[in-house]
Parts: sequence; C-alpha cells; structure tokens
Amino acid sequence: MKRQAVIYLISLVSICCIVIGCRKTNNHADEVGAHDLAQIKDSGELVVLTLYSSTSYFIYRGQEMGFQYELSEQFAKSLGVKLRIEVANNVSDMIRKLLAGEGDLIAYNLPITKEWKDSLIYCGEEVITHQVIVQRNNGKTQPLTDVTQLVGKDVYVKPGKYYERLTNLNNELGGGIHIHKVTGDSITAEDLITQVAQGKIPYTVADNDLAMLNKTYYPNLNIGLSISFDQRASWAVRKDCPELAAAADKWHEENMTSPAYTASMKRYFEISKAIPHSPILSLREGKISHYDDLFKKYSKEIDWDWRLLASLAYTESNFDTTAVSWAGAKGLMQLMPQTARAMGVPPGMEQNPEESVKAAVKYIAATDKSLRTIPDKQERIKFILASYNAGLGHILDAMALANKYGKNKNVWDNNVENYILLKSNEEYFTDPVCKNGYFRGIETFNFVRDIMSRYEAYKKKIKK
Repeated sequence: MKRQAVIYLISLVSICCIVIGCRKTNNHADEVGAHDLAQIKDSGELVVLTLYSSTSYFIYRGQEMGFQYELSEQFAKSLGVKLRIEVANNVSDMIRKLLAGEGDLIAYNLPITKEWKDSLIYCGEEVITHQVIVQRNNGKTQPLTDVTQLVGKDVYVKPGKYYERLTNLNNELGGGIHIHKVTGDSITAEDLITQVAQGKIPYTVADNDLAMLNKTYYPNLNIGLSISFDQRASWAVRKDCPELAAAADKWHEENMTSPAYTASMKRYFEISKAIPHSPILSLREGKISHYDDLFKKYSKEIDWDWRLLASLAYTESNFDTTAVSWAGAKGLMQLMPQTARAMGVPPGMEQNPEESVKAAVKYIAATDKSLRTIPDKQERIKFILASYNAGLGHILDAMALANKYGKNKNVWDNNVENYILLKSNEEYFTDPVCKNGYFRGIETFNFVRDIMSRYEAYKKKIKK
C-alpha cells in the first residue's frame, strides 16, 4: 500500500513537472514570437536595422535620407506606425541585432544565402546585384564591352570582395589583368569611382547600385560591363515574424510602381546631381545676377561681402529660383523644406527669391553662433559654408576627427577639410567621436573650394 502511494506521488510530481515545463516552453515561445506584425502595430513603432552608406541611410543637411530609409518610411506609413532607424556596424552585426530582438526588419540589400535561411525570412523586393567595371566615356576610346578586353588593362580595387572577384576573373582568363590593390585606409570604393570620372585611373570595380548612384554625380561614367554572377538580395525578418514578412512582400508588390517609390528610385539612381552653371550676368554693368540687390541688402545682417553670398547662391542654384535639388532643397538658396520652415519661410514661398535669401542669411547667422569656438572670422566662414552644404553635425564630426588625429580643428584648409573627405570611410565614420555616421564628403570639400575661388574671381571683376 505504501509502495502504491509512493508511486502515485512520483507520478503526480512528474505530471506537475511536465505541465509546468510545458507552460514554461509555451511562455518562452510567446516571448520569442512576441513581436510580429500585430505587436508592432500595437507598439506604434517599426524598428528598422540598416547600415550607413550612400545607398542605404545617411544624414544630409540635418535630414535622414537614403534609398532604403525612404522605402522603410513608406512601408512603416502603410502599417500606420512610426519608423525608428537603428544603424548596425556591418552585415553580421545587423543580423545579430535582428536575431537578438533589437530590431524588427533589416532594410538593406542583404545577400540571400543558405547560411541564414534557417534563421531569417527574406522578404520584400528581391533585387539582383552584381559587380561592374566602372570606366570613363572619354570620346577617344571605345569602352570595354567584354571581360576578355580587361587583359592588359590596369584596374584599381580595394581589398575584399572586389579584389577577390577580379583575381578569380583573372585566373579564369589565364592572367593578364593588371590588378592594383589599393590598401590606403583613407581611400574608399567611391573615391576610386571619382578618380575614374576625373581620369586619374582608368578602371575600378563596384556593385551596380553604388555605380548607378555615382553615375548621377559623374555622367561621363560607363557602368555597363558586368564581371560577376548575379547575387539575389532583399530585406529580412526573423523566422518567427511571418506576418511582417508577408506584409513587406505585399507592400513591395503593390507599391513598386507607386509615385513615392518611383520618386525615391529616381532621386538616388537617376536624377543628375550636377548643376549646370552659367557665367556672370553682365561684367560691363557690374552685375553678377538678377538678385544682386537682395544679396547686398541681406549680407549686411551677417557682415558678409555680398559677392560671397552671391557665390553661394550661384553654387547652390545657378540663380534659378525654380530649382529643386535631388534631395528636395528648393529655390535660390536651396534650403531643405525643414530648414526653410524653421527659418520662417511661409508655406509655398520657398521659391520666392527674397524669402529664400532672408531665410538663408538667418540660417547662416545661427550656424555662425554654433561655430563661435572658431576664433578667426574669415576661417569660420569656410566652416559655415561647409555646414550649409553638409549640415552642422557632419562638420562637428570632422572637427572632432581632426582634433583626434593631431590637426587643427579650427582651420579648414588641409585640416578639417581632409576629415570631411574621410567621412565616407567606414573606419572614420564609425569612430566614437563621430555622431552622424556616413557622409559623402567630397561634395562638401569641393563646395567650399568652389565658392571661395568664385568669390575671389567676383572680387576682381565686380565692384563692391
């Protein structure tokens, strides 16, 4: 009898343990799967993981931008939730963060591989990426149209996937490609593309989306020769978020031809970023533009030479009051919509020349205050111009980098300007002193130099 009682007690304890164990297992399952589409909608926020890059996500003039960012924003809006971006250090870190529940969705051209198919659901638009030869259309020689024509040619690439693909291709062709491995830390793939456009090097290699984006800055590039197999890529979510994956699939399918999606695609990969420029309006009459009176009137408020303000306007819009940039900046002084509102421009008046100049001067005055730590007023002007182009955050990052590496953070030429260039390099934009991530610094580098050199030309030709 006692033995039966003992057996009964053991059975009862076993059943209780099984029940408790099941409950724990179910609770754990609930925890793991606790953030699919329904929970995201309840929270009111979609947390998107991506990387800093010219094609994914970056900050420009204080505004979040990037092709993947814009698509994420459109997708979040379709779900009726707010978007929050979390930037990872690299692809591995991005996947780790997703699996750890630090984000809901990876918005990036994530390569589709067997390695991650058990952990991830690939979703959204499946894009095809491949590597291309970046070359220059110079009108003198025919561009390469076949990989066999690379034999005997000099191709400059960074270490990593581009170098590996080129080496493999060279082996497939039996040798003969002159491969130059560019190991300098301060040189990026985009820098090499720029060097091709400028005729400094003949060829480099890049992913097709990066090459397409850079072609909008340099129309003389030819990116038609593919040298790698196609790689499928897409967005991704955790395996336990099938509803979110289905929503992303449906959104992409329904919105690939929408005006918003099309506008984003054109903004980054089709619209030319170069502004055509015209000469001085009338050298004989001493006129730079039709808006000289405005420059003279408002330049006094910031104690600038009006010809410097004119040089800024010329660089920004070519004195075209109807100009709208690829990033959405409008009017004579090309203010971003958010900045124009903050500076008091009435809605719908962004292309009014006086409102534009008045707001630009107000913005310059505010930036000047933020940069008061730069003691030399003439030197500070270059920092203000750089901030006008890039946004103050990136200039503060470049100053911090200059200071860290032993340069003068209060001098632009050959000091801080060198570090705005390096803001497109992962080693530098991920440095702890940088707070604003990736930035295509070559545009700002050239912007300041162009304005100052044109200002010197105006001073020689046009009376004050």
